[in-house]
Parts: sequence; C-alpha cells; structure tokens
Amino acid sequence: MQETERPTSQPTVYTPTDRTVPTRSPDRASYDRELVHSILDAAYVCHLGFVRDGAPVVLPTLYGRVGDRLYVHGSTGSRPLRMTGQADPGLPVCLTVTHVDALILARSAFHHSINYRSVVVHGVAHDVTDPEEKRLALDALVDHVVPGRSSDSRPANKKELAATAVIRLDLDEVSAKLRTGGVNDEPEDLALPHWAGVVPLRKGYEAPVADADLAPGTELPANIRAL
Repeated sequence: MQETERPTSQPTVYTPTDRTVPTRSPDRASYDRELVHSILDAAYVCHLGFVRDGAPVVLPTLYGRVGDRLYVHGSTGSRPLRMTGQADPGLPVCLTVTHVDALILARSAFHHSINYRSVVVHGVAHDVTDPEEKRLALDALVDHVVPGRSSDSRPANKKELAATAVIRLDLDEVSAKLRTGGVNDEPEDLALPHWAGVVPLRKGYEAPVADADLAPGTELPANIRAL
C-alpha cells in the first residue's frame, strides 16, 4: 500500500511497552516499522477486540493502512463503531493480524507448532468525522483488498457515506511476532519412528470469475490480473 512520506527524524522502530513485550518467547518479537507494515499490508482481515458491557468482544473485519494509521469501517449501527463515537476520548481496543506460513510437525506432540507472522496493536480508536479523511480511509480500505481498485470503481455516494462509519487507530503501541525455522524436537526423540518436518502454506488465487451482469466490453483490469 502506498504510504505518505515519513519524516527522516521518525524512528525506524516502535518503542516497546509493557503491553507489547511478550512474556513467552520475547526473542521472536520485533518492533521494526517496515516489518510491521509488511505484515499488516499482506493480510485482509484483522480481529478487533474491545470491552462491551464489561465483557470482551472480538470481531473480524477488513481494514486499511495509511502510513502509521489503521482504518476500520462498518455500518453506523455497528456497536463498536457506535461506541467509538460515544466514548471520550475514544474506545480502547486491541487489534491483531496473523499469517500462518507453515505447519511444524514434530516427533513429540508437545513440540508441534506453526511458523507465523503476527502484529498486535494496542490503542484508542477514534471516530473519523472529517469528510476528506473519511474518503481517504474508504479508498485505503478498497485499495487494501486490490491495489488501485478505488480508482477503478464508483466512489461512495452521500447516502452510502452517511450509512458508513469509520474509526482510526494510530500505530503507536505495536509489535510484531514471528516464528520461523524447523522442528525443535528433544535430542532423545530424534530416533523415534515418527515423521517430522515442515509443511509450508502459501496463499493463492484462482482465475477471476466475471459477474453475470458485467457490462459488455468490460475487460479484466491489470491490477486484478496481477493477483
């Protein structure tokens, strides 16, 4: 995703906090800004957690990134988005993104694992009320799914904009966590007659299927072919 130019004085890493330093396998944590952005940009769905009526709630949703800011959208009747607009100074949230890159099959049940890349963001979500920022956010959400798609589709009209709420979450308190590599069996288990190894996973796309009512002569855009 295209992002605004970062000032040269801006640090290349996020500052660790008590909430972003993992208690287990802290050596797998990273605060590198470019790594965090790459993990966020490669996913489609995030999980947004917040507290409602004293109980935790976690919702899967689409998102978009513009520089060091994430945007999430939904219906104006959506409870978390409605809560964000009512909360002062905003709604405390935790947002996560995870990729599974491989299955790690060990000789022992205890050492089975996965290779993964994940990002956890803590912060306060704010309601986006500025019309220009709201359109920027909605374009970012569409372009997050397919780069350049916002310029190849009809923008939201006034009625659709009125029915859509957008919240923003700044990437201030954030960390990445990754597992890479192979099996970590105990030395005494290496001779056991159980298959062990790595099963890589990869993301792929099937050939696009055109809508039955597509206008005659409408060709498949290059940005979709590029997927």
